[in-house]
Amino acid sequence: MLLYVDVCIHDFKFIFMIYFDQVSKSYSDGRVALDKVTISIAPKEFVSIVGHSGAGKTTLLKMLLAEENPTGGGVFFESSDIQNFKKSELNNFRRRIGIVFQDFRLLPNKTAYENIAFAMEAAGKTDEEIASDVPHVLELVDLGDKMWNFPRELSGGEKQRVAIARAIVNQPDIVIADEPTGNLDPINTYEIVQILKKINDLGTMVILTTHNKGVIDSIGGRVVTMDSGRVIRDDKKGKYAL
Repeated sequence: MLLYVDVCIHDFKFIFMIYFDQVSKSYSDGRVALDKVTISIAPKEFVSIVGHSGAGKTTLLKMLLAEENPTGGGVFFESSDIQNFKKSELNNFRRRIGIVFQDFRLLPNKTAYENIAFAMEAAGKTDEEIASDVPHVLELVDLGDKMWNFPRELSGGEKQRVAIARAIVNQPDIVIADEPTGNLDPINTYEIVQILKKINDLGTMVILTTHNKGVIDSIGGRVVTMDSGRVIRDDKKGKYAL
């Protein structure tokens, strides 16, 4: 069994938090979604995964969340194969991940505060913790003055900021942002990217999927490019190359 994946780069030793080891995924109709994908991600890293529709980005995220199982290879989190997690271990693992969706997925009949509080309640947090932490994360995403607004009273960019606050309020180790700017204009897109960079600067791993060239070029960090289920580029300081 793989215990640790250690790599020395410029005299620094990294123990990867996430390791996709030759991961493949095929379906009964013959479709191949992933073909021997190997990616390692260190703690606190910011990784952008890019590719056209159908490249395999979403399937890769589903593998990480154990929503689908690979037909070959394995996905490891802190040395453990996710496929071998018991139900309780899987639930604990998923609590360490915050997810930001393209379509926000806010509860329409709850205010911004209540949407975030709901995520804390689901994680078993106390009323005192909720009262302390929700205003704090709303300030972090510059929405302290909108905490009692309903989603219908917020712009698209503000809704996404609430969604980000909800994703980080339980202090996850990893934030997955799946096309988070897909429904936003350029100004709001820039603001969301800056918030994600701020979250990463505070020590949280961020995995971003997008096909927005401007987003990738503005981040200037690691870029993994996928095409037809394969990794075709992995650049430490990359640009959008498709």
